[in-house]
Amino acid sequence: MKKIIFCCVVGFFSFYAHAQVGIGTPKPKSTLDVNGKTTLRKELRVGGTSTKAGNAGLNGQVLVSQGEGKSPVWKSINVPFMEEGQYKLINSYLSSDQVGVTELSNGIQGDGVSRNNVGDDIKDASKGKWVKIAGLKNSFMIKNGKNRLTYQFQTGVEMRAPQSTISDNVRFACAVFRNDKLVAVRPDRVASSNNSGKAGIQDYVFTLNYTEINVPVGIQNLEIACRKISTSNVNSQFAIGRDVQSSNGASNAFTLESNMKIDVIEYVTYKSN
Repeated sequence: MKKIIFCCVVGFFSFYAHAQVGIGTPKPKSTLDVNGKTTLRKELRVGGTSTKAGNAGLNGQVLVSQGEGKSPVWKSINVPFMEEGQYKLINSYLSSDQVGVTELSNGIQGDGVSRNNVGDDIKDASKGKWVKIAGLKNSFMIKNGKNRLTYQFQTGVEMRAPQSTISDNVRFACAVFRNDKLVAVRPDRVASSNNSGKAGIQDYVFTLNYTEINVPVGIQNLEIACRKISTSNVNSQFAIGRDVQSSNGASNAFTLESNMKIDVIEYVTYKSN
């Protein structure tokens, strides 16, 4: 009698070990086949054995398949998961220019316009005589009206006074124009020093950073333009984004080139089915 019971128990466990369990399906295709929604209330462990619990992973890790017959593993991946209500970087546009602006050099007194306002038209001479830096033009599409556009412009400026022992200066401004309308502007001033060792040459770095919010949906054409406001000596040489005519090798177009970076950041929204 004891032998019969023992055999029955062995047979039962043998059947149990090789059984396939189906939930929501009468024909399971694996050891556990679930056809329906699954709720997991605690951790999910993988890679365990009969003597050791599996690995539950770390906060922020994702479960990655290693192929058929192998246990999946937890891995950390450098991919940001964007939630609705956050802002996401959509595109970045980079451009550079070594032609620069030389039309505002000696012989040009300046336009005398001291102030500008958002929305000024680049073609309106009463708002300033702007000269574009052609190589920095960018065109792009805005698809979401809730956005942020960040502009980062930097260029080298150089002037040369007619006499190295006399300090002269040039007042100027550079601005961002979107679809020919002024978005951001920064005035500045470069002055030569009374130093014969520098031959009247002065180099300067100009930077403009600005963020525009909620730019309208559609094609946007972005340009950088500069102008001369005034000068203490109309014979002073002046250039933006390159060296002056008589730099004598003190600098060149590469060291003074203009650079522009545009970041298009849009609001994250998800459509429900």
